[in-house]
Amino acid sequence: MGRAISRQVRARAAKVKLLILDVDGVLTDGRIIMDHKGREIKAFNVRDGHGLRLLREAEIEVAILTGRSSPVVQKRADDLGILWVRQGVHDKVGAYREIAREVGITDDEACFIGDDVVDIPLLKRVGIPIVVGDGAPEAKRCARYVTQSSGGKGAVREVCDLLLQAQGKWEAVLGRYE
Repeated sequence: MGRAISRQVRARAAKVKLLILDVDGVLTDGRIIMDHKGREIKAFNVRDGHGLRLLREAEIEVAILTGRSSPVVQKRADDLGILWVRQGVHDKVGAYREIAREVGITDDEACFIGDDVVDIPLLKRVGIPIVVGDGAPEAKRCARYVTQSSGGKGAVREVCDLLLQAQGKWEAVLGRYE
């Protein structure tokens, strides 16, 4: 990561046991592409996906909460081994509470990455609220950290790396590749 991270953000990131992700505008660049039959196509960043795999290997759980429903989201989650996926969610806080109970964590142990005003209630709830670099200004005001990268363009990987570094797990991850 190219910039200094505050001690407060690092301290909060060190506690995280669950990373929750929005999809459109976070895991993707926010565009919705449809073919001539109305089938939805989404583009995911491979480095974001690798970062999520690294988190899971480091025993940090990952969940997806999204207001839209799309088979491609479930397929991507399955490919990455993400167990907690809630689509068509209009009450993200309620869905988060359910997952938090299942995982067995407190709010301080949760990190959420959002991008828009619909994410504000959950951003206000979790221990480390994060908004992607090209997120809505209103959402950014609720964030403890705003990524340098945009949604769908490495923002999720940036957060994965931050969590791993804050928890002292980054060197072990790198060691597997050196």
